[in-house]
Amino acid sequence: MIKIGMTHTVEKTVTPDMTAKAVGSGGLEVFGTPYMLGLMECAAMWCVQNELPEGKGTVGVNISSSHLAPTPVGMKVWAEAEIYAVSENGKIVDFKVKAWDEKGPIGAGTHTRAIIKNEKFLAKCNAKLEG
Repeated sequence: MIKIGMTHTVEKTVTPDMTAKAVGSGGLEVFGTPYMLGLMECAAMWCVQNELPEGKGTVGVNISSSHLAPTPVGMKVWAEAEIYAVSENGKIVDFKVKAWDEKGPIGAGTHTRAIIKNEKFLAKCNAKLEG
């Protein structure tokens, strides 16, 4: 059951392919903002995934975050997602997201995920390929 207050944390070590320079979002070899956002989304996804029935998942629909401090290659980073709201119909879940490296906070914000039926979602996506 998805409940307000549930949390999940994910951790990675920054590698060269996770830098702003590698992803093209900047010119320096520091932990890239797109990867920090992805880590936050991953924490949120896993916060609820094990509570969903077979065949259901979540997709990110909104994220807003600061990225306040640089992190070098080789340092550990982690993100935590905490549920702070669930829509009345239970299909939309809102999270507070935060990220840290070994020296302290590096980012914080909010993230929203929608609960979907995987097969239906993929069918809608793949229909874009049909002429």
